[in-house]
Parts: sequence; C-alpha cells; structure tokens
Amino acid sequence: MMNFTTLAVDDRDDRVTVRLNRPDKRNAIDQAMVDELHTVCGELERRPRPMLLTGGADGVFAAGADIGQLRDRTSADALRAINSGLFNRIRALPMPTIAAIDGPALGGGAELSYACDIRLCTTRSFFGQPEARLGIIAGAGATWRLPALVGESLAKELLFTGRRMAADEALRAGLVSDVVEPEALLDRADALLTDIGKAAPMALRLTKLAVNSGGDAHPHVELAAQALLFDSEEKHDRMTKFLNR
Repeated sequence: MMNFTTLAVDDRDDRVTVRLNRPDKRNAIDQAMVDELHTVCGELERRPRPMLLTGGADGVFAAGADIGQLRDRTSADALRAINSGLFNRIRALPMPTIAAIDGPALGGGAELSYACDIRLCTTRSFFGQPEARLGIIAGAGATWRLPALVGESLAKELLFTGRRMAADEALRAGLVSDVVEPEALLDRADALLTDIGKAAPMALRLTKLAVNSGGDAHPHVELAAQALLFDSEEKHDRMTKFLNR
C-alpha cells in the first residue's frame, strides 16, 4: 500500500495490521485519516484478508473525531456521512476484522471499534459517547450498533449521559470478548487472527455475510451460502482430510 500520514500499515499475505498514527492528536479521526482508511478498505476489498485495527503504543486507541474539524462542519457535511460511511464500509469488509483497543475509545473512536467484528481491549481501556454534551448525537453508528452490542437500556444510558464504560464493564456487557494487560494485547489479537486463519477463506467470508445480513434475510443468505460451499472443492478436500485422520 501507499505511504500514509495518519496510519501505519503492516501489509502481509495473511492479514493487514492498521495502526492509527496521530499521536499528537490522540489519534483523533480527521478527514485525512478517513481518506486513508478508505484506501485500506479498497485494498481489502480487492484482495480480501483479515484486518487488525489498533491504536498507538502510548495507550490511546482513538479519542474521537477531530473536534476542530467537527466544529466547522455543516448540515451538508453531516448528510455526506463522512465517518459513518467509512465505518459502514469497514463493517462490510469481506473478511473478519478485529479492533485491539488500548486506552480510550471515545466518540468516533468508539464507533470505529463497533464497526469491527471483534473487540479486544486492555485493563486500562474505556469507552464513551460524549457527543450529546457537545451538542450533537453519536452519528456514526453508535445509536444502532451499540444497542445491538450491549442492549438498548445500557446503550441509551451511555448515549444520554456520556459516561465512560471501563474495560471490566465492557466485558460483562459483551462489548468486548477479552480483556488483557496492555503488553499482551497485540499478541492476543495476532493469536486470534491465526486461529481464524485456520478456517476456509470462502467459509469465513460467507459466515460473515450471513451474520451481517440481519432480519428476515438471515435464513435465506445462510441457505444460499451453504449451498455454494457444499459444492466447493475446498469443502470436499477438508472433509476428506478430516475423515482420513
């Protein structure tokens, strides 16, 4: 991939690791970062691989959208869905995505993590949606992704109050699947990606598609995906290997 100014990208055959890299701004999400994350998405749509998304080594995932830019945005900018359009694209990436969160994930930074398939965090992590205190709403997915992740009542409390949810509460609520010490975070995420990588790539893609389809589409997508996989050579080879163990 190209050289970036707001991201550090490790592009490998089996995974892509994306590190948010605006340490002087606590990884606040500005237009440049949005544009560069779109470039990463384009590469992962062209050549699907799992993605690991993480923050800086200084214990900050993302402190939200860049308030300086956000203050100057107008209703026309809101209707362009600048951040939510990106997060929807991340959500729809073909292969699994993991957000490895150390430290704060606030506002748009929290919403960025909600767009990923799996979230891991450290003992010093916390999540929060302070938008209402700034005169706006959490407009990049939190009003509907957060209720789906933690339940409507807790999501509304977090959105109404702007209070911060610590790592242990996030684990109990199901927002994250594991909490580790900061020094163990990337090893834990890499191990999870390695475990995911043992599955058949097309089975992974279609599993994600089926889970994300939602509502009445669920059983139909699942049925079509299974029919496609049943005729695949990889299914036959993997099951033959299993039977010949």
